[in-house]
Amino acid sequence: MATVPAASPRLREHAATLAARLPSLVVAARRIAQSVMHGVHGRRQAGPGETFWQFRPFVSGEPAARVDWRRSARENHAFVREREWEAAHTLWLWFDRSASMDFGSPLASSTKIDRAALLTLALADLAVRGGERVGLLGLSRPIAARGIIDLFAEILAASERADGALGSALPPPSPIASRSKVVLIGDFLSPGEDVERAFAALGANGAEGQVLMICDPLEETFPFDGHTEFLAPGESARLRAPRAQNLRAGYLARLAAQREAVRAASARHGWDFALHRTDESAAGALLSLHARLSESGPAANLAWGA
Repeated sequence: MATVPAASPRLREHAATLAARLPSLVVAARRIAQSVMHGVHGRRQAGPGETFWQFRPFVSGEPAARVDWRRSARENHAFVREREWEAAHTLWLWFDRSASMDFGSPLASSTKIDRAALLTLALADLAVRGGERVGLLGLSRPIAARGIIDLFAEILAASERADGALGSALPPPSPIASRSKVVLIGDFLSPGEDVERAFAALGANGAEGQVLMICDPLEETFPFDGHTEFLAPGESARLRAPRAQNLRAGYLARLAAQREAVRAASARHGWDFALHRTDESAAGALLSLHARLSESGPAANLAWGA
């Protein structure tokens, strides 16, 4: 049998959906965002002297003071006057909610999906505090509400209730404007050509990107010996290996090839790429990610945290 100890009861609770765990993740996201906020400064550059960019529809949750009442009076809808600096700082967030992300071993403090959700919510809060508008790719329009963590948690819960617990393993093909940024968080275990197509669709207009590939320490070390039974995501298939240690070299080679494929797909668009293990500090990953998003120019394309 495998030498790795059995998963704890908490990590075996497959019936507990992400929506059910969101309240605790919201609390954790607020705490980690606040701790990271002490080490960073906001980037808000408000001011009436900035160049007008465009009018856009008012989004529920935004401060009423942002409404341009003269423009809104001409039509039966509220509009916001968006300045050029604001348009250049729209952030799109996405994290993988597919079955493979629900994995968590006794070697880590959380499942991959919980860590991805935590980082997404906390990063949204930091971005809004810095004067950016943030949207959930495929789920919401960009908004700039101070209660962004709670709003995004409600959107995620509603989406899961409507679509079921499983989400897509890759982001939806929505081209991002060249003046915007996108952050993608997941294990990216899909075939390399599928990853490349997904990234190409998002980066078609030249958007800046950050890719954070999450893994569990057990996945990275493959500490199995002897007779071991492996279950596929969702327990739809299983493999019995009488000598699991004989699979280690081949598995690690395939894992390295998969990571290189994701790294290469990111590099083709000038996007940042990083690895994050769920036994590592979530605050450290958030701080590094926020710092890279705050950078501009060629230096921002250097790999970090790998």
